Amino acid sequence: MEIIDLSTLPGTEARYTEFLKRVCDKFEMDHAAYAGMNPSEGKVAGHVTYNDDWKEHYQKHDLVMIDPTLHMAKRSIAPVDWSRLERSQNFQRVFRDAHDFGLPSQGVTIPVRGPYGDIGFLSVTRDCPKEEWRKLYTHVISDLQSMAVHIHDNVITSDEFAGALYHPNLSTREAEILQWVAAGKSQQDIGDILSISHRTVEVHLRSSREKLCALTTPQAVGRAIAVGLIGTG
Repeated sequence: MEIIDLSTLPGTEARYTEFLKRVCDKFEMDHAAYAGMNPSEGKVAGHVTYNDDWKEHYQKHDLVMIDPTLHMAKRSIAPVDWSRLERSQNFQRVFRDAHDFGLPSQGVTIPVRGPYGDIGFLSVTRDCPKEEWRKLYTHVISDLQSMAVHIHDNVITSDEFAGALYHPNLSTREAEILQWVAAGKSQQDIGDILSISHRTVEVHLRSSREKLCALTTPQAVGRAIAVGLIGTG
């Protein structure tokens, strides 16, 4: 899974850092992190207040592939208190490493589902006794959910986020077939031109529609043209 650090995109560092610092200050948290995911592309774009050493370690060891705070939240509509995950093997693996970098294993991840199949996650963490965490969690969780929606809405509408997260990678054959569709050719025509079966053409078109989050082939063609993956016909 590809990880895109939003803070490395031009003009975004101050904006995303300010988002997360405000969350930490307002809700008395030690760290905050935002991640946005495009499930069809397997890309995660995000920004965190964690130190660079942990960020480098997390990416180098592909911990995003097993991080239960993200994978559980991806399947949930409710906030995921990390205490629910403590017995899982992957939690122990990820947070054993995190502990080595001075990070606590106490926190919550709040999922937000957007209008284009996108999913956002706001995570916050605080190093404190469990009883203190439970009281703080109860007091702030409602406001944190509102903040998660606010952050996701702001980030997803930014040009930087859209460019990083919603630029699908079509295969050469998928792009070629969509180009022929844009030129007005039928699936049978395309199969004859490329010397492949009609069924194979449909398989590639189905894959293209999934990658472009399109319900129909014409919609897939329009989106492919819009992001410059194919010409206008």
